[in-house]
Amino acid sequence: MQSNRRTFIKSLSAASALIATQGLAKPFGVAPAYIKNLKKISPNDKIRFATIGMGIQGNFDTRAALRSPDVELVAVADLYDGRLEHAKTAYGKDKELFTTRDYREILTRPDIDAVLVVTPDHWHDHITIAALKAGKNVYCEKPMVQHLSEGKAVIDAWKKSGKTMQVGSQRISSAAFQEAKRLVEAGEIGQINYIESNNDRFNAMGAWQYSIPPDASTQTLDWDRFLGDAPKKAFDPKRFFRWRNYRDYGTGVAGDLFVHLITGVHFVTNTLGPTRIFSSGNLAYWKDGRDVPDVMSCIMDYPKTDQHEAFQMVLRVNFANAGKINDVTRIIGNEGQIEFSENNLIMSKKKLPTAPGYGGYDSFFTFTEPVQQEFVKQYDAQYPPETRKAEPVKEVRFEAPKDDDPHAKHFANFFENVRQGSQGTVEDPVFGFRAAAPVLACNESYFEQKVIHWDPVTMTQKNPTTTKVTPKKPIASSKSSGKRS
Repeated sequence: MQSNRRTFIKSLSAASALIATQGLAKPFGVAPAYIKNLKKISPNDKIRFATIGMGIQGNFDTRAALRSPDVELVAVADLYDGRLEHAKTAYGKDKELFTTRDYREILTRPDIDAVLVVTPDHWHDHITIAALKAGKNVYCEKPMVQHLSEGKAVIDAWKKSGKTMQVGSQRISSAAFQEAKRLVEAGEIGQINYIESNNDRFNAMGAWQYSIPPDASTQTLDWDRFLGDAPKKAFDPKRFFRWRNYRDYGTGVAGDLFVHLITGVHFVTNTLGPTRIFSSGNLAYWKDGRDVPDVMSCIMDYPKTDQHEAFQMVLRVNFANAGKINDVTRIIGNEGQIEFSENNLIMSKKKLPTAPGYGGYDSFFTFTEPVQQEFVKQYDAQYPPETRKAEPVKEVRFEAPKDDDPHAKHFANFFENVRQGSQGTVEDPVFGFRAAAPVLACNESYFEQKVIHWDPVTMTQKNPTTTKVTPKKPIASSKSSGKRS
């Protein structure tokens, strides 16, 4: 499909070009709290944005973004003509919406302030880096990158650009997650020692068996551009419309769902990440040609830091759960636990008495009577009555306000930072990579059957794969080399 833009501008504006070549770089371990952009958005101006990738999430993101005041959708890119036509109807009823198969046409437009990168995972790093170099603010869907080796390049491009970037794992902007964070920081459950979080499903669409349009063909979609630097394959509409099922383009249940769970835990606990990661699982039910598991569990070891004690986290996804599904995160401490989802939270406080007690299923009854008497005498001297009673169990419930809209709030944070010329979003690329890296390590652990050792401070793998990996090919300027949507 040809671009419907009346006048195609070939070059970047002077301001965008300058932003693309300048910027401040800081060590990877330190996220800049506030770096001025060369171009700020006036409080009276609308932020003009474009969405690259108008699939399911692309539409949901676009709608959520438009719930922010003073923003305007001016362009979209997608590789399937039907989605471009749908976008014109859905978002361009009262204006001419610019549509294109080639995302690079969007990046050269000086009238676009921000782009939403909502493509298959294997395109995230390429389009994000290109957009930052073009002087655009970037909202990139999770996971920020497809492979562990790609994270630092995105972070570096972001720091050099001076632009705002937000990663899209929107649950952390919910009222329940924010309340969980407040309670943990207040020490309400004591020292954390164990966390478990799960996300189960048992339905076809939940397992990514999305509908495929009857007109899908190499005439109605750009198959070569979709493949990009992925292995070349003959046209297959399942791979295009159900790309999450394939390692060539997606990141499986780990990158699609574990990343939400781990992002929430990192946000609530202020942790930097685990040092040891091991996962296992299998393809149990959805044997439809996919090459990723539908059941996966992962154990992660988090080291002691200034923010928390050492703890273990266990994540699980089961797409074949025909039982009762209760998707929650439980953070367990030595004085209670917090169980929460996106919409509600329950905190249970339970603190042990100082005195350990005796009797019952205990060795006390095996002592001789004189020894029992001496034991009681010493016990009474050591533990006065007030130390023998536990505090009453306390339960606190929190329900998110009915109008709580985490998706829109996440975008509001992004757009507010764009207006301020700030890089201090709630989920910047450093945070985003620290959340993505452990789940990408889950995949490596699963497919290579090994423990992954990770340095969460330097964001470096300690035992990278020794087998030869074919490097990604650079993106050429020809149409056939473009990336996915």
